Amino acid sequence: MKKTLGLFAAAMLLVGGVAFAEEAMLIDFTLLDADCCEDDNGNKTQNSHTVMDYSVSAGATFTEDQKNLMKTSLALPEWEVKLNSSAKTVGSLADSTIVAAPVKGEADVPFAGKNVMGVRVVFPTWNSNANARIEPPFVIPAYEPLATADENGNRQKQTDEEKASGKTLFEGGYGLVKNVGTLKAVSVTTMGMNYPHGLYVLISDTDDVERRYFMGFLEFDGWKSLRWNNPQYISEIRNREIRVYPIYPRGMPFVKFKGFQITRDASHIGGDFIGYFKDVKIIYDKALLTSDRDIDDEDIWGIIAKKEDARQNAEMQRFGNKQVNRYLERVKLAKEDEFTSSLKENSNSNAQVSE
Repeated sequence: MKKTLGLFAAAMLLVGGVAFAEEAMLIDFTLLDADCCEDDNGNKTQNSHTVMDYSVSAGATFTEDQKNLMKTSLALPEWEVKLNSSAKTVGSLADSTIVAAPVKGEADVPFAGKNVMGVRVVFPTWNSNANARIEPPFVIPAYEPLATADENGNRQKQTDEEKASGKTLFEGGYGLVKNVGTLKAVSVTTMGMNYPHGLYVLISDTDDVERRYFMGFLEFDGWKSLRWNNPQYISEIRNREIRVYPIYPRGMPFVKFKGFQITRDASHIGGDFIGYFKDVKIIYDKALLTSDRDIDDEDIWGIIAKKEDARQNAEMQRFGNKQVNRYLERVKLAKEDEFTSSLKENSNSNAQVSE
C-alpha cells in the first residue's frame, strides 16, 4: 500500500512539473482574400470577414453615397509598407507595396492554389541601415463582436450562434488571440529568396505594449518556418513565481498582430526586397482556466461588458478618425494622367470656322 502511494505521489509531482501550452494561429494570410465590395470596374476590393465601416466617425457633411464608400478591411492590398527616415525616397514610397500573391496549384505545400502575402520593399542602394514595417491598414480591434457581412460589406445583426460562441471578430486567424499568458514560442511561415535581411514579428498585448520577436535572417531559398523561442520561459512549475489574481472581474488578456519588420544592414545589398508570408502562429500558456461556474457573475454585475464596450468605442473612434482622413486625401487625388491637348482643340475650332 505504501509503495502504491509513493508511486502515485511521484506521478503527481511529474504532472505538476510540466507546463502545458496551447498552440494558436495568430494570423493566416490565406484567409484575407478580397471577396466583397465591388468597385466601379466590378472588382472585389475588401475581405468580408474583416471589413470595417468607419463612416460612424465621419461628420454630417458627407453624403450617404460617400459614407457607403468608407470601408476598409485586412484584404492584402490594403496593408501598408512604412519605411524609416533613411529609407524614404519618392521612388521607394511609391514602389513599396503589398499584394495578394497566388501560390501555384502544383506547389508541394498544403496551401497550394491559395493567396499569400507578397511584399515588395525598395531599400536604399547606398550604405545605410534601413528598415520597413509591414502593417495592417488599422489596429486590429480586440472587442469587435463576431458578425457576418453581406456582399457590400455591411455588418449584419449578430446571430444567436455567433453570440453564444463568445468569440470576437478577429479571432481564429485574423490577428487576435485571447486568454494568452506567457508566450513560449512564435513561428512564421515564409518563403526565403536568399536576402540577407532580418525578420521581426511585431505583437502587442492587452496594455498596448508592442514587442519585437527576432525570427532570423531570410538568407535561404524556398518555404521555411522560422521560430523564436522564449529564452525566459520556465517549464518547471516549482521554479515559477506563482501569482494569484481575482477570478472576476479581471478582463481576458490577449495579444494582437501588429505586423512585420524587415531590417537591412548598411553592408548588405540594397534595392528591391521581395518576400512572401503565409501565417504567424504562437504557443502560449493560458492566462485563465475557463470553466462553468455555479453563478454567472457577468449576468449579474455586467462589469466586463461595460469595460469592453468603452474600450471598443475608443478603438473605433481612433480607427475611424484615421480612416476618414485617408478617405479625404484619396478623394483629393488628381485622377488625370495626361493634359488635354490644346492643339486638338485649336484644330477643331479652326475646322468649325472654315466650315
